[in-house]
Amino acid sequence: MKGIRRKEKAIESTEEMKKIIQLADHITIAMCKDNEPYLVTLSHGYDPDKNCIYFHCAREGKKIDILNANNVVWGQALIDKGYVQGKCDHLYATTQFVGTVSFIDSFDEKKEALLNMIKKLEENPDEVAKKQLTEKSVSRVTIGRIDIEAMSGKEAKKAVISL
Repeated sequence: MKGIRRKEKAIESTEEMKKIIQLADHITIAMCKDNEPYLVTLSHGYDPDKNCIYFHCAREGKKIDILNANNVVWGQALIDKGYVQGKCDHLYATTQFVGTVSFIDSFDEKKEALLNMIKKLEENPDEVAKKQLTEKSVSRVTIGRIDIEAMSGKEAKKAVISL
């Protein structure tokens, strides 16, 4: 991964980069097939111990076709800290990552991935998990796992007058 030009904005801590992935509302991944790029934003769950991102999707479609042809993705998790009025600047924290996507067949790993996502997104995760994580629903859902191979981070903590 190429280094960041603005060194003062670089995030050096792997733990901080992982935290951004965990806290971000969504991730965006870029993929490519036949020299044609494709970009998609996903809700997700992150497992910091396995350093992987989970997402769910339909069993078929453009994303599935592309990932089956080329499973390498580049992605970004963004925490938007807002525009600073009068400073022409924006505050943020991002983690960029590169990884490979595989689709999970294991019932237990699918259930674990879905539980991870439910805990991230739901106010009452135990109640939702109890209702949603049935054998039938887990078996029929498609879960992708992005195994992260490298990542970098960048953060703008304060406004800098750039005019």
